[in-house]
Amino acid sequence: MYIVIRKYTKVRSVADAARRAKSGIGEILRQSHGFRSYYVLDGGGGVGVAVMIFEDRESANAANAKILEFVQASLHDLDLGDPEITSGEVLLNIEPDASSGIRFS
Repeated sequence: MYIVIRKYTKVRSVADAARRAKSGIGEILRQSHGFRSYYVLDGGGGVGVAVMIFEDRESANAANAKILEFVQASLHDLDLGDPEITSGEVLLNIEPDASSGIRFS
């Protein structure tokens, strides 16, 4: 698994940005090979964080380029600024398991 985290620190309305991105970014991601999940969180004080999870780095990079185009073309009026980007391979994943409550991978 590969994760890309984008942190924006000057967002006027994270809720508005998420609402407007839902269909555009959602469509890009649903059509992207290796896509697993996407999350947006409001960190308060103008901080918005987007988390993308993919099967591998190549899939993440391909989708990321398309998403960047969408953000620049469709969300430019929100003045999001340049995000701080952190990405990498997942080293540990812990999820609930039906039998024991937790699954390690």
